[in-house]
Amino acid sequence: METERCEKMSKSRNFSKYIAYAFLIIVCLIWAIPILFGITTSFRSQAEVVSSGFRLLPVNWIVDNYITILENTSTAPILRWLMNSIFIATTHTLLVIVVISITGYGYSRLKFKGRDALFFILLGISFFPAVVNLIPSYKIIDALGWVNTAWAMVIPGLAGMGNIFLVRQFMKGIPTELDESARVDGASDFRIFISVILPLIKPVLIVCGLFSFTGSWNDFLWPVIVYTDVDKMPVTAGLLLLQDIYGNYRMIGQLMGSAILAIIPTLLLFLFAQKYFVQSINLNSGIKG
Repeated sequence: METERCEKMSKSRNFSKYIAYAFLIIVCLIWAIPILFGITTSFRSQAEVVSSGFRLLPVNWIVDNYITILENTSTAPILRWLMNSIFIATTHTLLVIVVISITGYGYSRLKFKGRDALFFILLGISFFPAVVNLIPSYKIIDALGWVNTAWAMVIPGLAGMGNIFLVRQFMKGIPTELDESARVDGASDFRIFISVILPLIKPVLIVCGLFSFTGSWNDFLWPVIVYTDVDKMPVTAGLLLLQDIYGNYRMIGQLMGSAILAIIPTLLLFLFAQKYFVQSINLNSGIKG
């Protein structure tokens, strides 16, 4: 009797597992097919794009679209745009790591009057839609003379409260006994931060760095506002310009090829650092006492 019951429960679990797998496969196909179609479209001729309708794979594979894209260094210098985006996103990410690590240490370890109140006030303000700050932010950037410069993309958003919240929560999982032990040995707050805390919060800093890099790379509205010089644009603002250049001539293959080139760096970043994206789900991966 007990054996039959176990067999029924096992069959029920297997059935649920199959249903879950089927659902995940369907969701994966819904997500993957448009991307695959976009990639294959970049290898089609314009005549095939217009005449063949929906066909997942091209009849004739060509690389002319990519050759045209890469040879256009005057009106649409996509390689320069990619280099601009790499510089902006990398610089922004490095500065973010410095700012949020120090700020998170202050909010989690240092004791001063109004610390928690200030933190939660700033956290609440961060929930306002970003579009509310567009005009004030542009006025500040313009007053500083940063329009059409990389600083317009690098500096804003360094002290994002989302990242600071993650670092603060992670640090709260580190026992304060480590700080006290170092302080007994004569270490200052700065020494404790550098020698004790910083090595332990490396996982969350990597996660925040990945989020900051992808966020800076994919930012679209802000670079469109602060850049008018074609040579200084990041790739997201450049893609909008390509719609005017290639879209007027219905060069769909060139548009798709440009989009594919734009996603390659972040795709490679995700492939090499996907385990850190998984770690971002767990805020309690610090050392527990």
